[in-house]
Amino acid sequence: MEYEKMLTKGALKSIMNNEDVKDPVMQVLGVRKITAAGANERYRLLISDGHNLNSFAMLATQLNGMVSSGEINEFSILKIKRHIISSLTDRSKGSKQVMILIDLAVMVAGDVVGSKIGDPKPIIDNSGQMVENGGSASVDSKPQSNSLAKPHSVQSSVIDNGLQRDIDVSNIHPINSLSPYQNKWTIRARVVNKAPVRTWNNQRGEGKLFSMDLLDESGEIRATAFNSECDKFFDMIEVNKVYFITRGAIKTANKKFSNLNNDYELTLSSETQIFPCHEFDDSQLPALKFNFVPLSQVKDVDVDGIVDVIGVCHTVGELTMLMSKTTRKELKKRDVTIVDQSQSSVTITLWDTQAEDFDGSLQPVIAIKGSRIREFMGSKSLSLLGSTVMQINPDIEEAHRLRGWYDSLPSNSEFNNISTRSDVGANSQFLTIKGAQLAQLGSGDKADYYNMYSHLIFVKSESALYKACPKPDCQKKVIDRNDGTYRCEKCNDETENFKYRLMLSAQLSDSTGNQWVTMFQETAENLLGTTSAELGRLMEESKEEYSDVFQKQMFKLFEIRARAKMETYNNETRLKVSLVNIKPIDYKAASTKLIANIKRLSGITTSVM
Repeated sequence: MEYEKMLTKGALKSIMNNEDVKDPVMQVLGVRKITAAGANERYRLLISDGHNLNSFAMLATQLNGMVSSGEINEFSILKIKRHIISSLTDRSKGSKQVMILIDLAVMVAGDVVGSKIGDPKPIIDNSGQMVENGGSASVDSKPQSNSLAKPHSVQSSVIDNGLQRDIDVSNIHPINSLSPYQNKWTIRARVVNKAPVRTWNNQRGEGKLFSMDLLDESGEIRATAFNSECDKFFDMIEVNKVYFITRGAIKTANKKFSNLNNDYELTLSSETQIFPCHEFDDSQLPALKFNFVPLSQVKDVDVDGIVDVIGVCHTVGELTMLMSKTTRKELKKRDVTIVDQSQSSVTITLWDTQAEDFDGSLQPVIAIKGSRIREFMGSKSLSLLGSTVMQINPDIEEAHRLRGWYDSLPSNSEFNNISTRSDVGANSQFLTIKGAQLAQLGSGDKADYYNMYSHLIFVKSESALYKACPKPDCQKKVIDRNDGTYRCEKCNDETENFKYRLMLSAQLSDSTGNQWVTMFQETAENLLGTTSAELGRLMEESKEEYSDVFQKQMFKLFEIRARAKMETYNNETRLKVSLVNIKPIDYKAASTKLIANIKRLSGITTSVM
């Protein structure tokens, strides 16, 4: 095959002069990995059309796998289906025009071609000057896109909101083409979710922010506005409305707080302009994109991970009231259990208004975008965040399919409960101290939970209490300044008061060995039968009574729920065992459990009464 005839000669010069060239075919003459902002790698390509070459072609991050797999390599012939031209500013060398390749196909592998095609030269402008990185002197900095809908002029009646009216809406970029290498762009997107304004106040200062999720035909992206931009745009933005948005900082997305299918996120800046898109049929834009995870896979997602789920409301818990330990505010809570076709169920925790207004009497289908994985005593559940979207009986294919499946189930159907607490399942195993050590519990990536019967044989009572910051939402140890004031480094504040908190270091023992453990505030108060404030008073007024509180619990047998995890401190990694719960042993229940285990191990199937 004559590979030279495959190349679209002259395409590079036309493209760099903002001319539209459909599906140009080019050859890769070199691939180089470069350091990019954030965690993602990027690849720079030297490409040729057989006549000219360009040393500043950048591969979009979603195509990185084509390089690592060897699909794109030296001498490969590519068909470029979609690209944009963006201006990249370098302080030492000025502005460069970068060609970002968004979608392409490998027509011939590099090892098949085996050599450079033709004798390509750098692009020469009309004055006879060689242009660096293949760009023409007449190139402007407006991003251009090919293989997209043709740019069209858009007339929009702009609400007078203090924004400029000269936004360039004649060249709309798809969301999935945005990258940190672009300076000028405009997107047309629907706001599918808008989180409430959040404020913060810490040692680095105070501020406010809100975020919104944007969606168009090509993809989705999260945009966040801070402080003055928060004030400027929050009241203007309405959910489900379509807007033109231009300018802002594009950076690598923090996947800890977002599960949107985009490597980047957008931060609104003082240059950002937003105005409503009135003269546009918004039915062309999708309403909301879900990336549903089967409920059976929730148990495999890391704690604090963000997932989308859909399920039928199987059971609804009662509305309960509780007091926040940090803010001392009254909260409303309701647990809802949903099920799906994976024959699994998971508990979702609703709070405040959502908990109060939720009606599960008709067992609706619930679709949730952006729920957070929580773990308690070895079980996984889902919790809703401020940015979470919950839809009841959404009009989507998955919901209709789920409804039909659930309505056809027999009434006695059973489900694998992912949110089962410690009284059932593998994490409820009773082990000896030696047995837990031999099982190497806590040595994996996640914490391990187990139960045991042990005697309490020693407590370091002299260091059981510490003086903590008096603020409700802070537990940090304060520094005594010896002048009647106490300093909290976390809050960057000084006060005349403090509160006592418990952190017990204790030793447990059974017939197989001993184990040092840690007990924190609530668990320690439960063991000692008193509060940390009362203990603090006794420590100051009566050392003898203070010591008696601890001695009363010595050498008693307890039923214990333990958590084991390897932790690193001062470059030293060691096993840390902390107690989730400790209570006096119920001898009748313990004996029943032991008898049942003996019968099971001996093959006796008679039930224990």
